[in-house]
Amino acid sequence: MAMTDLFFNSAFLSSGWENSVRVAISEDGWIHGITPDASPEGCESVFGIAVPGVPNLHSHAFQRAMAGLAERATTNADTFWSWRERMYAFLERLGPEDIEAIAAQLYVELLRHGFTSVTEFHYIRNHIDGSIYADPVEMGQRILSAADQAGIGATLLPVLYRSSDFGSKPPIPEQRRFVAGVDELISDVAKLRDSVVNNPQYRIGLAIHSLRAVPPEDLERAVNSYRDIDREGPIHIHIAEQMREVNDCLAWSGARPVEWLLDNAPVDRYWCTIHATHMTTEEAAALAASEAVVGLCPTTEANLGDGLFRFKDFSTAEGNWGVGTDSHVSVSPIAELRLLEYGQRITRQERNVVAGAHDRSTGRVLLENAWAGGSKAAGRPTGGLEIGQRADILILDQNHAALVGRAGDEILDSWIFSGEQTPVQHVMVGGEWVIRDGHHHREEEILARYGTVLRRLSS
Repeated sequence: MAMTDLFFNSAFLSSGWENSVRVAISEDGWIHGITPDASPEGCESVFGIAVPGVPNLHSHAFQRAMAGLAERATTNADTFWSWRERMYAFLERLGPEDIEAIAAQLYVELLRHGFTSVTEFHYIRNHIDGSIYADPVEMGQRILSAADQAGIGATLLPVLYRSSDFGSKPPIPEQRRFVAGVDELISDVAKLRDSVVNNPQYRIGLAIHSLRAVPPEDLERAVNSYRDIDREGPIHIHIAEQMREVNDCLAWSGARPVEWLLDNAPVDRYWCTIHATHMTTEEAAALAASEAVVGLCPTTEANLGDGLFRFKDFSTAEGNWGVGTDSHVSVSPIAELRLLEYGQRITRQERNVVAGAHDRSTGRVLLENAWAGGSKAAGRPTGGLEIGQRADILILDQNHAALVGRAGDEILDSWIFSGEQTPVQHVMVGGEWVIRDGHHHREEEILARYGTVLRRLSS
């Protein structure tokens, strides 16, 4: 059975721009027909420009509530590591209901700006004292509940976290909320998978927090155990985000983090390496050859002082990448993509770096990579208006100041590089309208719960 077909005057399909497009969507949210140059007869006509929703491949939802609270310099040089101490102190006060309220608010904000799915790198597992909840997946279920309230698609990645640093150093007290044994973590994955079985809105994967937080033997056992459950599920890992991490990895193993990972783990197209900021040219080429996706989070990487990704080396090797919002100092795909390009322009003192060739649209190249890489990293068929994909669709307001008078790829360029207010007017996820005229139907109640949490945390 099918819902009423949609008709768009202009739409960006996998084949490019088309006019008078009819899109047939099944009742369970799949695109099962696309007809360009069609008649609107019998369709719901949607005014505006239709483009695919953007997958967000990396999120720590709870950090949305601390955005802006770590912008006061310490007496010494402020770094990622001092920010991490503030983050640890912040999460000490968060319970399950708080996590759910924060995540729901974040997910509404992501939808408003054009993200239609989120991959949640979920590492808050335990009580504040480190003990296990009566239901070990309580926190994971809260994240899924928040996604359901917002109507966003989600890939949930329970995180393996075992040690505080390279060499299997014991976790410090501030990390007790993250720690689980390999068997416990894989049990969490299995239980969460059972809870969303046959629901195409959700996928459960696995995250290895980082090389410093997971000893080699645990990494190997976790990956093998997860592959017994899901042969093609997504596996994510933070890697090479900070130079201190690179230097510590060299001291521990004699290899740089990306080099070590590629030599010691079965990295392939189902993996996503988050950040991968500090690589050599050789590492960038080898990582691209593995077909893994690199998860870039430019606004967070800038906020934390991580550094700039070796984009030219990686793109020259035809590597896969997508974007996420990580700590959510921004909630917009456009902010991430714009900063990605601008960082390269500043470094190289050139323009239109990501386009990579004469007469290519920078906006189109940025978005095509974000759509494809984000979908691969999420392990869900999203990011394209084509048959067999989820019906995750954005409607851009063609009368918005940034887009008025634009046509073809100018629309994508202007969406990214013109102004600050989003032209996203309507958002559909899995065949359901979740944003209409810039508003979510539950935004007031979700904001009220979020506000209650934030006021308590600030008291």
